[in-house]
Amino acid sequence: MTAATEQGRICALVARGQRDLQRCASGHPDLFPADPFDATLFSSIAMAIAFGAPWCTEAQLRLTNRTVLWGFAVDWLVDRVATSAAEVDRLAEAALAVADGAAPPTDQPLARFLAELRDELATSPTYPARYVVWRAELARMLGAMAREWVWKTRTAATGTAATRTAATGAGDTAGRPSLDEYLDNADNLGATFVNVTHWIHTGDPTTAAHLDDLVTASTVVQQVLRLVNDLGTYERDLRWGDLNALLLVADRAEVRQRIDTLVDRARELLAPLTVSCPVQAAYLARQLGYSSGFYRTTDFWGVR
Repeated sequence: MTAATEQGRICALVARGQRDLQRCASGHPDLFPADPFDATLFSSIAMAIAFGAPWCTEAQLRLTNRTVLWGFAVDWLVDRVATSAAEVDRLAEAALAVADGAAPPTDQPLARFLAELRDELATSPTYPARYVVWRAELARMLGAMAREWVWKTRTAATGTAATRTAATGAGDTAGRPSLDEYLDNADNLGATFVNVTHWIHTGDPTTAAHLDDLVTASTVVQQVLRLVNDLGTYERDLRWGDLNALLLVADRAEVRQRIDTLVDRARELLAPLTVSCPVQAAYLARQLGYSSGFYRTTDFWGVR
């Protein structure tokens, strides 16, 4: 009964988080069309965040949820809407200018939404000292998305192959990256940017003091999430023409082996953090566990 009570409390966080995301999306109709931004997507975001940090209050999770939603908007605009590298660059330039304190352009709904997030995050007492980390992770996320756009465009122009013939680890002539290059670009997932936002918004001085170590661990966790995501979305990625780790290797077992290696590395990095900042170490560990279970059955985007 105690376990069920706790699960019920977490589900209440999910319900409140979903409603807030729906209200938020309604305030930005240009960014969030009903297809594909449906109620299930909002609930899936709220569930991932609530089960990742069940000790938090609704107020503590609100900005984290909204930052994830903003990341989905970026992903949609870059992957599905943008038709040129120049469009992708304009989105990134406007977002980074907002991060630097500029007013958002009137014709950039993505930048306007980010300005709202920036202003709320700036109320955190740890923001002034850790703004540089937040801005750097935003730049990494946007740069990685732009890089994958180029890779995907080159692949589409030359045809998609399900296996690689080169065993050297170098990108092939079709412009596809190697698996190592692909993992180095895992910032396009946006998980570490969301995590940094969460830690600055909810963090205490101890968390702020260990933020660099947390980011290092989060980077490895993010790579695991990238591969776990790819295992669960391979068929959809084929239909949508997206890149996927399984398109870059000759054998699915190579991806599973890389996941095992990265999980071991994540555990090594998390071990000292369980002493210095145990709550945030648990947050990263729960991300690994939740995503591993979630992507076995579904993913965030619905079927187009």
